[in-house]
Amino acid sequence: MATAHYDGVADWYDQHFQPSPQVVDTVQRLAGPGPGNALDLGCGTGFHLRTLAELGWSVTGVDVSEDQLRVARERAGEVADLVQADAANLPFPDGSLELVLSAFTHTDLDDFAGTIREAARVLAPTGRLVYLGPHPCFVGPHSAFIEAKGVPELHPGYRTAGRYEADGERVSPHGIRARVGAVHLPLGTLLQAFLDGGLRIDAFEEPVLPDREYPYWLALRAVR
Repeated sequence: MATAHYDGVADWYDQHFQPSPQVVDTVQRLAGPGPGNALDLGCGTGFHLRTLAELGWSVTGVDVSEDQLRVARERAGEVADLVQADAANLPFPDGSLELVLSAFTHTDLDDFAGTIREAARVLAPTGRLVYLGPHPCFVGPHSAFIEAKGVPELHPGYRTAGRYEADGERVSPHGIRARVGAVHLPLGTLLQAFLDGGLRIDAFEEPVLPDREYPYWLALRAVR
């Protein structure tokens, strides 16, 4: 099973990170209403489980971190089933899910392409995959963009994919990356993972807050 980088930091993470209204709205809009079987892949502390359930989906959350799932159980209650599993080796049959959501996971996964292949495998022929994540052009080892404020200060290293130690002046010493590290994928590599998984991207967004110039995150929807 993959390394559970978030074991031991789940309570701190849940205290300091909650999805913004803009993130919740994007999930609701791109996921759309149920019914059907939905998977929150890399569900963490369960931010989106109730949102999906309120949309009419029958929800399962998967995460490799038992510590994160402990918090997710407290948050989700009876609205979702929770399973500890490796994102690149899902315990679900082929074509069994109408929706797969994965939010802010590619910076934590050592095999994001394998994860997307698995998501595509379990996706029903008419299903859809929704992904939200940090924008790799402006978030990564090459960029000083702390709290997504101001103009990102770019440095060499954008095209180097892989896990890096998130320390030094480009990353807040008080943030999650200083605690668990991060994986960087250039934008082309990130998007190619969906295409290589046999999916077609039919929506792509770079949400920007009204008082910000540069996007901190991106969102997309992919279908067969």
